[in-house]
Amino acid sequence: MSEWWTYSLSSFLLFSARTYYRLFELYNLAVWPLQIVALALGFAIIILIWRSPVWSGRAVATILAGCWLFVAWAYFLERYDPINWVARYFAIGFVVQAALLMWTGIVRDRLRFDLRDIAVRIGLALIVYALALHPLIAPLTGRSWIQAEIFGLAPDPTVIATLGILLSADRLRWHLLAVPLLWCAISALTLWTMESPEAPINAIVVVLVVMTALKRARMW
Repeated sequence: MSEWWTYSLSSFLLFSARTYYRLFELYNLAVWPLQIVALALGFAIIILIWRSPVWSGRAVATILAGCWLFVAWAYFLERYDPINWVARYFAIGFVVQAALLMWTGIVRDRLRFDLRDIAVRIGLALIVYALALHPLIAPLTGRSWIQAEIFGLAPDPTVIATLGILLSADRLRWHLLAVPLLWCAISALTLWTMESPEAPINAIVVVLVVMTALKRARMW
């Protein structure tokens, strides 16, 4: 038996990069045309944040919670679990985040948006990236368009958009940031182990969100 120090992260990876991205291809084909609906909901969130009607917090929380629940079921349990047994625990984390969003944003109606804060610009930039730019990673890195990761369907763009939305809120909700930041770290490690060119993106998002959140915390 090999000594434990001879192992690397790749030793614990249960699938190849080809299998991982092929999963998104089959997933996108199976759920089409939900991609159109998901992106429409994403851009509706931007409009809600920008206009900020009194009911915007509940509406945004409802959309986000629905997306997190859908990813937990349709992606993690139905697709990812057959190639990675840890996926079921990821699904639980996404369900927990959905519950937190519903409790904070719908039941308690504590999600408000403040366009005067500079953090909102960073938040909106993250949302736009998740909706419009993240799907371009697939073709830009030589993969098929069908393997694109879409907000509301795939975990990474859904999490990045959520972090952007939370930065756009009038107050920091640290309990809502925990699961998204943890997922970004897990995803960054997975992509780095697979030597994927987009591996640094989630790590950069974590650093950006944490620094912005801490800066806002010091200002209050």
